[in-house]
Amino acid sequence: MGKKILNNKYYLYVTEFFSGMGVMAVELGASRLMAPYFSSSQIVWTIIISTIMIAMALGNLYGGRSADKDPNPDKLYRRLLIAAVWIAAIPVLGRYIILGITGVLIVTISQNLLTIAGFIACMVIFVFPCFLLGTVTPSLTKYALISADNEDHDQSETGSNGLKESGSIVGKLGAANTIGSIIGTFTPTFITIPAVGTAVTFLIFSGIILVIALIYFISCRIHKTACVIAIVLFVLCGIFGAGSHFAFWEKDLTYEGESIYNYLQVREDDREVVLSTNVMFGVQSVTRKDDALTGMYYDYAMAAPLMAKKQSNPDILILGNGTGTYGRQCLKYFPGAKITAVEIDQSITDLAYTYFDMPQEIKVTNYDGRAYLQADEQSYDVIMVDAYQDISIPFQMASVEFFTLVREHLNDGGVMVVNMNMRASGPDNINEYLTDTIASVFGHVATVDVRGYTNRELFASDRELSGDAFDDRISALGDPQLKTLMNTVSGECVVSDRKPDRHHILTDDRAPVEMLSMRAIDEIIAEELTYYKKVFKEDGISGLLDSL
Repeated sequence: MGKKILNNKYYLYVTEFFSGMGVMAVELGASRLMAPYFSSSQIVWTIIISTIMIAMALGNLYGGRSADKDPNPDKLYRRLLIAAVWIAAIPVLGRYIILGITGVLIVTISQNLLTIAGFIACMVIFVFPCFLLGTVTPSLTKYALISADNEDHDQSETGSNGLKESGSIVGKLGAANTIGSIIGTFTPTFITIPAVGTAVTFLIFSGIILVIALIYFISCRIHKTACVIAIVLFVLCGIFGAGSHFAFWEKDLTYEGESIYNYLQVREDDREVVLSTNVMFGVQSVTRKDDALTGMYYDYAMAAPLMAKKQSNPDILILGNGTGTYGRQCLKYFPGAKITAVEIDQSITDLAYTYFDMPQEIKVTNYDGRAYLQADEQSYDVIMVDAYQDISIPFQMASVEFFTLVREHLNDGGVMVVNMNMRASGPDNINEYLTDTIASVFGHVATVDVRGYTNRELFASDRELSGDAFDDRISALGDPQLKTLMNTVSGECVVSDRKPDRHHILTDDRAPVEMLSMRAIDEIIAEELTYYKKVFKEDGISGLLDSL
């Protein structure tokens, strides 16, 4: 009946192969779609993996039950047609769904906003297509076994055991799915997303699934109308989705793109150029066009070279260089300084030279910060630790083992400065964990909050950090703007005299920094949105819209 394309089973294996590839491509695409809004932390990955596993499990159950009732493969390929169109629509609608869900939740809940919003968004966007793809394996297995049984009966008058090949058939289908999944894991990460972006990646893999379904229906000469509708919808999604932006409300971005590690956004105005790796939170690097201080945490971190024992021609290592803001300022205010910079993302380094005028004197190694330290034999007077994965410190750069490694790379009287980008309150917050962890390694620890921002700068050394020597060096500064700021740092710097809580000491084995970071962000969001929640409670949605 026109199903000759399935008679030799090769098309079954092809279908299985590309469905497995599609699931993993959707999973990798999901991580990149959600990262600019919710980060790419282990928490977000947990949400994505668990959501897709739920969808696949339900798809397996439904696919098996449906195949038992009616093993006709037409139904399976119709489901693939729908899944392909749904996946193609994700670049068009996904960002609006994410922001819509977040907008509703932001005025209705007070805790775990990003976790709950991420989970609901993932369920709405990704469960249905993955559920449909989850029906592939049981459906194809049923059809393959029936085909094998029919072949046996055709070849024997007495009939034979139609299940004698069941192990081989299931094994081949499973192998095809697994190999497709492997390729579907590597291809988006290393090829399509860096080359053409997340939106086009969704379109590429949805197109492959669409072609698989179309070939089947064309060979069978059925469902022509459905095929035409699917093609038209796919083309429309390609037109409106391929050029979509994560920050779609921004109309004047200088640059928006993606690398293997990050979503990248560059904004520019008459005053400054700014790099962000998350559309909702934070500034990762900034360059002032008048070459003045930024007013941000980079300026406060300039106290570290003044605290260090060696004052002339200091050797400075920056772990998490970004576009070179801190290194640029060190070169300006501490002539003779030698800057060594490490940045894991080559694309950010490229942007630094293209848009941020990073000085050529800053030599950048594109590598993981901790791995660089482990291989580096040099020692430094100042080590700046400013490595973030979106909104969270990578756990391997927040542990006692890492800070011990930093201490071993400091010269006598050297200083480490750590940017803690979220000023948290309450017991057992992330800053307490980091402070106690660092205090268990260094003899002296001091912190200062950055005015107008959520950042806190932490300084650590085996020599005294504040006192007359620090103040004398501030007095000797020639730049009046820097001197004023350093006097502020000196006056507001808090020396930590608390005994480290052993339960707060982060290790390579136990460093729940993502959970702690999410908790801190919830506090920041709750504080910022108190007014809007009050308006919503008193005047409802109409009042909230009026206030906006």
